[in-house]
Amino acid sequence: MSNLTKSIETFFKKDSAPGILLMIATIGALIVANTPLNHFYHTVMQLKFEMGFENVYISKTLHHWVNDGLMALFFLLVGLEIKSELKFGRLNSFKSAVFPVAAAVSGALFPAIIYFAFNQNTDYVKGWAIPMATDIAFVIGILAMLGSRMPSWAKVFITTIAVVDDLIAVLVIAFFYTDEINFSALGIAGACTVVLLIFNYKGVNRLTPYLIVGFVMWWAVLTSGIHATIAGVILALTLPLRQEWELDKIRRYALRGYHLFREAKDHTLAMTSTKVHDYLERTQREMESPLKRLERKLHGLVYFFIMPLFAFVNAGIIFDSQILNEAFHIPITWGIIVGLLVGKPVGIMLAIWILLKFFYKNMPQTQEIWRLLFGISLLCGIGFTMSLFIVNLSFDNRVIQEEAKIGILIASLLSGILGYLVLRNATRKPEAITEDKMSRMGY
Repeated sequence: MSNLTKSIETFFKKDSAPGILLMIATIGALIVANTPLNHFYHTVMQLKFEMGFENVYISKTLHHWVNDGLMALFFLLVGLEIKSELKFGRLNSFKSAVFPVAAAVSGALFPAIIYFAFNQNTDYVKGWAIPMATDIAFVIGILAMLGSRMPSWAKVFITTIAVVDDLIAVLVIAFFYTDEINFSALGIAGACTVVLLIFNYKGVNRLTPYLIVGFVMWWAVLTSGIHATIAGVILALTLPLRQEWELDKIRRYALRGYHLFREAKDHTLAMTSTKVHDYLERTQREMESPLKRLERKLHGLVYFFIMPLFAFVNAGIIFDSQILNEAFHIPITWGIIVGLLVGKPVGIMLAIWILLKFFYKNMPQTQEIWRLLFGISLLCGIGFTMSLFIVNLSFDNRVIQEEAKIGILIASLLSGILGYLVLRNATRKPEAITEDKMSRMGY
């Protein structure tokens, strides 16, 4: 039994674990949806759950609770990562931000334009944002399969593109996928935001007050008509984030804790173990900002539970011959496939080419680096999680949702396979793509 436990622990420590779990959940959903278990699957998805009090409650199906409730935690983590990158990460300076930001914006714009071109003057056009975002869990999973062949700058580059992609998706959802607005509920959400900002200004360091007010804000946003996941992003952006302590400061506080414990063991002194533990708790809270503390706690929950559950709930496509036949005869499927498989890499590569050609002429432009960048751009065509999420926001018709999801699955699968093959070929000569080659690019 201990060997099994160790194997499970080892698996969850791998970078590829979230991507593998997403794949298992997706395959599981497809199997269940296309077997006699299909009726049970859809019955469970439509089970209604209520939360609240008399006259003040929300009643939604399990499917909607996952998409509107649990996915708010996914967007909360996205918001935390975005704020970290903006303040202390790769997006905190123009030099390090310009390449991934330009690549992400162009890589989001081209798929949307392609989708629009395929679907203009049809009812499908409102799904224009479906092929815009990149699924970071799958991307990291594929990069992990390449192991040490991938230089760290390339991993950072593609991760930053995905973070910016998520920011674009959040803004698109907020501005373009909002129903009729309930201004009373929106006012409550606004008041909660003000309270969160006051907490930040006053230097409140405990997470509990932020989470309580954040929950009320989520409830208000859900009722307001704006998609509830936006509440997660707002909460993330109001949480305090400061630079981590230097090692010398950590050492001083640790030594102070050690001496206090020694005093507590001496019963002739006033110091007690309770006081020492209080000191250590305060030290831990001060050493790690609330934002980083929450990011660390959410990471496992989101990547190992919420995202696989979301995939299982939303990827249950029925491979009905009629739906499959119709899917390839309507523009929505082709708009998504071409948008993700072609639009993403074209948009990303064009942005990089323009920057290198006209603004950063001294940057390295070897054949190997161009191959590597092309492989990265292909991987960004994996739009699984966010694409499925926007499908649900765009269409109420189940058949249209199924047809859109077929396009997402095909494009993401092809993007993943082609991206992996190109990157495997591009990394055959590690010395040609080392860190010093890209140091002038900020990586």
